[in-house]
Amino acid sequence: MRIDPVTLKVLENHAQAVAESMAYTLFRTAHSTFVKETEDFTTGLVTPQGMTFASPRDLGATWFIGLDYAGAISLIDNYEEGDICVTNDPYSGFVCTHTPDMHIWKPIFWEGEIIAFAVGHIHNTDMGGAVPASLSRANTEVHQEGIRFKPTKLYTGGVLNSQLVETMMLNVRMPDQNWGDLKAQIAAVNTGERKVHEMIRKFGVDVVRDGIQDLLDVGEARARQVIAGLKDGDYRFVDYLDEDGPNGLPVRLEVTLRVKGDRAEMDFTGSDPQLQSALNMPTGGNPRHILLMVGYNYCIYTLDPSVPLNGGILRAVDCVVPEGTILNPQAPAAVGMRSLTCNRLQGLVMGAFHAAARDRLPVGPAGGGGIVNVKTFDNRTGKIAMASIDPVVGGAGGSAFGDGSDGSGANSSFLKNTPVEINEVEVPIKLRRYGLVSDSGGAGWARGGLATVLEVEVFAPDSVVTARNRDRSIFAAWGGSGGKAGQTSSFTRKTATGEVFDLGNTDVIVLDPGDVFTLTSGGGAGYGDPLTRPVELVAQDVARGTVGVAAAEAEYGVVIRDGAVDTAATEALRAARPAADTDAVYSYNGSRIEFESVWTDANYAALTEALAAVPVNWRHFVKRSVFKHVAALPESDRRGDGSEVRAALSTVLERLPNQPRKLPEAAE
Repeated sequence: MRIDPVTLKVLENHAQAVAESMAYTLFRTAHSTFVKETEDFTTGLVTPQGMTFASPRDLGATWFIGLDYAGAISLIDNYEEGDICVTNDPYSGFVCTHTPDMHIWKPIFWEGEIIAFAVGHIHNTDMGGAVPASLSRANTEVHQEGIRFKPTKLYTGGVLNSQLVETMMLNVRMPDQNWGDLKAQIAAVNTGERKVHEMIRKFGVDVVRDGIQDLLDVGEARARQVIAGLKDGDYRFVDYLDEDGPNGLPVRLEVTLRVKGDRAEMDFTGSDPQLQSALNMPTGGNPRHILLMVGYNYCIYTLDPSVPLNGGILRAVDCVVPEGTILNPQAPAAVGMRSLTCNRLQGLVMGAFHAAARDRLPVGPAGGGGIVNVKTFDNRTGKIAMASIDPVVGGAGGSAFGDGSDGSGANSSFLKNTPVEINEVEVPIKLRRYGLVSDSGGAGWARGGLATVLEVEVFAPDSVVTARNRDRSIFAAWGGSGGKAGQTSSFTRKTATGEVFDLGNTDVIVLDPGDVFTLTSGGGAGYGDPLTRPVELVAQDVARGTVGVAAAEAEYGVVIRDGAVDTAATEALRAARPAADTDAVYSYNGSRIEFESVWTDANYAALTEALAAVPVNWRHFVKRSVFKHVAALPESDRRGDGSEVRAALSTVLERLPNQPRKLPEAAE
C-alpha cells in the first residue's frame, strides 16, 4: 500500500463525496421522470485506464459498481482539456448495455496529465427505433432499437459538436427530454472535474494518484476475505426467463460458482444460445463485465457491508462466458431487453451464492412486473406526451434474518416510484391503483416480500404502453430451506366495454380510450418451513392484509376465526401436517417442476454440447427445432437422459450445410 490507511480512508470518503455531488447535480437538473424520479442513472469516477473507484451509495442505479470504461475510453484517439465524450452503442467498447443508456465521460487533467475520468450514464426514455421507448423483446436486431453513436466527442476542447446533438434530437420521439437530460449529464461531469481538482489541492496529486490504485487494491483484498469465508466447492444454479419472444420458448440461464480459497469463478456454460429477440446481453466476453457481476457485488456486500464499493472487488473472480450465447452475443443481435436478462442473471448468481451461504443470504427476489412507459395524445396541449411512469417490481426473498421487504426489494430496490400526481401531470392518464398484493409473497418461516400492482386508465386512441422486463408469469421466484416460491406476475387489459384480456408476457400494447391495464409483479419467495412461522406473526400479517385468512390456514396452518387465532385448531392443524424439507436448498413452483420433468439437466447438457459445435447464426433455429421435436414425442419416448434430444439433433443437423452430421457419442 502506497498511502497510510487513515489518509486512504479520508481520500475514499472524499472520492465518494465527489461521485455523490455529481449524482445530486444530475438528479436535480434532469428533465425526464425516469431520471429525476425513478433514478435510472449513474455517476462516478474511474481511473485513467477506466475502472470505477468511486460511486454514490444512495442516488441512482447503484448496481453499476465496477463498471469498466476501458473499451470506450480507448476508442478516442486523444484527449485534451474540455473534452466530453459520449456513446450509446452496445457493441462499441461494451460499456453501454442498450441504446437508451447514454454514457458520458470527461478527462480530468492536472498539469497536463489525466488523473481520472468523471463518468456516468442516464437511461433515456426514448432513442427512436421500432417502438416508443425503443425497447421490446420482439426486436430481432440492434438496428431496430434506436439511433446509435460509437464513442464520440460531444465537446472538443470545450466546443460543442452541435451536429451530433441535432442528429440525435432528430431521431428521438421526445427531443426536449433527451436534450434536457444530456445537459444534466454534462453538468454532472463538470461537477466531478471541479471537485476532483479540489481534492488534488487538498491531498496533493501524488497522494490522489497513488490512493486511487490503493483503493482498488483494498477492495480486492476485502472481497477475497469474504470469498475465503465460504466453503470450497462447486455451487450450481439454473433459472429461466419465461419466453424468448412473443409465444416463445423458455430461456435458460446456468451458472456454476467455483470457490477455491480466496478466489472464485462463475462459469455460465449451459446458458442458452443468443436469441432472435432483444434479450441478449452484450458483454464482449469481458470476464468481469459489470452486467455479469451485479449479483456477485450484491452478495459480497451483503456478506460484508463494510467492503469498499469499487471495481477492485471484481478482481477476486473471473467469469466464463461462451461466445454466441445470450450472455455474449455477436452483433447485430438485438440487446434492448438485456435489463430483463440482467435482472434474472442477478438472481441466478444470488442463487449460487445462497447455496454457499444459505444462512446469510436470501432466497429468490420477485421480478416480472416491468418498467412502464406510456405514449399518448394530450388534448390539453395538442401534442404527443410520453413518460416513464413507474417501475412495477416486487419484494425481496425471505432469509434466515426475517421477511423480505415488500414492494421494491432486493436487486430492484434502487428503482424509485414516481408520485401519482407527477405521473398524471406528465401524461394524461388516471392511476386507479398502485399498491401491494395480498398473498403474493412465498410462504415460509420468513415470508417473501409482496408484489406490486399498477392499474392505469388511458383516454386517447392509439395510446401505446410498453412494459419493459415483463416476466415471471411462468417461472416464479425460487424459495429455499422449505420455503415456497413466490406468486407469478400478471398483465391484463380491460376495455371500456368490460372485456378482459390476459396479455401474458406481452411488453408492448395499444389501448383505446377508456381501456385500463393492470400490471402485477411477481412476489418474493419464502425461506424456511411455513409451519414454523410464529403464530403471532401470521396473525399480524392477516390483520395488516398481507396474508388472507384462507392463505393463513392453507399455507401456515394458522386458523383465524372472527379476527382472532383459534389456538386449539391451529395446534391440531399444524401437528397433522408433514414438515417441509428444510434440507432442500431450493424449492420451485409447479410450472418449473413440470417443465424440468421434460427438460432435464441431461437433455439440456446434450443440447448445449451440440449448439456449441454449430455456427452462431444457426443456434437459435436448432434450439427451436429440437424443442418442437421433443414436444411432439409421446410420453413413453421421453427418458430425460439426453437420448431424445440427440435423436432430434441428428434430424435437424441434416439441414445444416458443410457441417459434421454425426454428433459425438454420449458419455457412459
